[in-house]
Amino acid sequence: MNTTVQSLSSGPKALLRRAYPLVPVLHRYLVMQLIRRDIRSRYQGSIIGLGWTMLYPLLILGAYTFVFRSVFKAKWPGGGDSTAEFALQVFAGLVIFNLFGELIGRAPRLVLEQPNLVKRVVFPLEVLAWVGVGTAMFHAVLALAVLLMALVWTGAPITPWILTTPLVFAACVPVLLGLAWLLAAFGVFIRDIAHAVGPAVSMLLFLSPVLFPAKALPAYLAAALWMNPLTMPIENLRRVLIEGRAPDWQTLGIYTLAGLVFAWLSYRLFERLRPAFADEL
Repeated sequence: MNTTVQSLSSGPKALLRRAYPLVPVLHRYLVMQLIRRDIRSRYQGSIIGLGWTMLYPLLILGAYTFVFRSVFKAKWPGGGDSTAEFALQVFAGLVIFNLFGELIGRAPRLVLEQPNLVKRVVFPLEVLAWVGVGTAMFHAVLALAVLLMALVWTGAPITPWILTTPLVFAACVPVLLGLAWLLAAFGVFIRDIAHAVGPAVSMLLFLSPVLFPAKALPAYLAAALWMNPLTMPIENLRRVLIEGRAPDWQTLGIYTLAGLVFAWLSYRLFERLRPAFADEL
């Protein structure tokens, strides 16, 4: 690994060296192996195993649907009075929320949980963010498969725009990476962050358009809601899957570019703080 890094220290390959945190071509095999190990260790000894990945969002969906439909008699704003439509809209929001929630909940401990790797000078600690994002994305894809099956089962119209779903998830990757590097770096020095993210994620659920569409809010609140990093992917996922429309290309592009800038700045901060990790651990 030292030889690889040294060979990229000059010339055109130096550009690849500086860019690889956002496109981990140099360590793709390592990242994939760590993701596999992470997923296997999480469900080791479990009877249901990966089934929990699909069962958990279904249980949460059932609880929310019961409370809001049966107790509060709510219906989806701008839609019909169908329980199935309400459940599908909420489930689409939960897919994105759980993706971000899992990553945010785990990010402050990414470095703390690997003290042996921190003390190895040659180990690229920045790939831990990719491992966290990869594991969260794996679970999100499984939840997405459940949502697709539910769409088919309920007879919802399927349009060719469903093929743009990977673009919505791809746009989330830079933002997720930025959050992972930022929280992982600060989590080493401020241990309270690991305890604070739990309540923060719970609050994020109600501050995101999971249980309601952004258009249901007054204009001034809707504008503020779009500052939430979950709003764009949630709204676009509903557009392509449930509404059968094209994604909002403008917001998708702006979100991706802003995410890339955020990810790069977070990575630079991670690298600046990295020399002090070993002393803190």
